[in-house]
Amino acid sequence: MQQTYIVYVVLAVIFAVALLLIWRLSKRRRDLQPPAEEQRPKLEIVPPAVDQQAPKPAVEAGKGLKEGLEKTRGGFVARISGLIGKKQIDQAMVDQLEEILFTADIGAKTSQRLFEAVKASLSRNELKDADAVWAVIRQQSEAILERAQEKAGALDVGRAHPFVILVIGVNGVGKTTTIGKLASKFAADGKKVILAAGDTFRAAATEQLEIWGQRTNTPVVKGREGGDPSAVLFDAVKRAQTEDYDVVICDTAGRLHTKDNLMAELEKVRRVMKKAMSDAPHETILVLDATNGQNAIAQAATFKQAMDITGIVLTKLDGTAKGGVILGICDELGVPVRFVGIGEKVADLRPFDAHEFVQALYDEA
Repeated sequence: MQQTYIVYVVLAVIFAVALLLIWRLSKRRRDLQPPAEEQRPKLEIVPPAVDQQAPKPAVEAGKGLKEGLEKTRGGFVARISGLIGKKQIDQAMVDQLEEILFTADIGAKTSQRLFEAVKASLSRNELKDADAVWAVIRQQSEAILERAQEKAGALDVGRAHPFVILVIGVNGVGKTTTIGKLASKFAADGKKVILAAGDTFRAAATEQLEIWGQRTNTPVVKGREGGDPSAVLFDAVKRAQTEDYDVVICDTAGRLHTKDNLMAELEKVRRVMKKAMSDAPHETILVLDATNGQNAIAQAATFKQAMDITGIVLTKLDGTAKGGVILGICDELGVPVRFVGIGEKVADLRPFDAHEFVQALYDEA
């Protein structure tokens, strides 16, 4: 009797597992299906209406990079400068330099790399003064940034038609504003741009995107509040193909990088986009807030586990002394920085150049 009972239990467990597997497979199949026609959102061109003679949006002059990085230079750069000044370097200074680097917001791995480079040069008796130490720090910083840039290559929106950009990030990092500024830049370059309001869970996000659509004469695809974001992005990509748009920029809901279910939703978004266009998205940009310091590195690492991130936009550099985090992001993740934000204007979202950035960061050192 006991053996019979055990057999029934085993069979019941097997049956339950089989049902679970069938359910998961059917759910995955449903996720991969393009949204039904009746579920697809309507394309809304936010007024004012735009005709073929509409002028390209102008891009106002913005801050200089040196000006935008003023507070960042007040971080670990100022501390190092205050330590070594223009003096001869001794062992006590080397120990204090190590402490400054390891308490900076550039991350432990990058701090170690910079410190070891300085120490190695000093141990060979080649460097004994402050200028020489700064030369090593500049050289190593630029090498870190350039490695990430070279690995990924330049951002070329002309390599696909339409070129689909998926923008991700947590709430409050400036994601939607970044999308609007990118739309303005591309439109000013003569590109035909369409936006997708994939943050369907926050009405303010769609409204904000519509405002940018008005400013840039750019149509916005949106769905109902709380609707399926994948359907919105699918429809935007399809419309871009049929209506000959050059660039599609897709917003997404602000994700908490610590929430596994929300990260899984991003994976679903990506799968459905590929149903609309097999090689989309062509660029997946993670927007990070520089004021978060080392926490931005942790965010980037978690997002990279869930998504194939191809570029970073680092915002709010003008409002923080933690901008050195850009070194840690590139060093630890090998992901290039595409743009940096140093102010409110469209022109303050600047294409990233490693050499220019390093020169501005250490300008007064």
